[in-house]
Amino acid sequence: MYIKICGLRDELAARVAVDAGADAVGVVMSEGSPRDASRDEAASVVAAVEGSGLDAVLVVRGVPARAAAETALELGFDVLQLHGPYSGADFAAALEVLPRVWRATSLVAEPRLRAGEYGEEHLLIDGATPGSGESWDLAALAEQETAARIGDGWILAGGLEPGNVAEAIAAARPWGVDVSSGVERAPGVKDLELIRRFVRAARS
Repeated sequence: MYIKICGLRDELAARVAVDAGADAVGVVMSEGSPRDASRDEAASVVAAVEGSGLDAVLVVRGVPARAAAETALELGFDVLQLHGPYSGADFAAALEVLPRVWRATSLVAEPRLRAGEYGEEHLLIDGATPGSGESWDLAALAEQETAARIGDGWILAGGLEPGNVAEAIAAARPWGVDVSSGVERAPGVKDLELIRRFVRAARS
């Protein structure tokens, strides 16, 4: 199970994610998000995981795709995650700059969602309100037609926390899981013990 701890803004939380056994850390750089990181904060997270083998993922929403890819490259991120209504042309522009780009959206926004449609490396399927911490009905993911369209290499997000992630994995059978608000003690403030508990639960 691939595990991404998202919304990090400091090197301590990043080091805890490394030590806990996560596979990726995410940094959000989107104005208006409670997890919006400055360039210095983003750089500190990237530096904290350098050499660890973890993927450092820059997450953006509403930022021009090519500019976001250039920022990701400049700051040393491995992956760019485009969240929301980006087009195929946006992904093409980002991929000219950075070879690894993920697509994050929801089945509410795109009921006919299909993996790889925009050339993304991985598809992240979130709830209807990204970053809200709200759980959502995973039943649609088990439908044969939906499962065929999203394939095997997708990541589940939205409303996950240490107490429900194992159940969600059993129900939806994703390739990976992504958590942000589910390991926080306040919006944008990570709880280090919850990070550790989440990773343990996702591996159980």
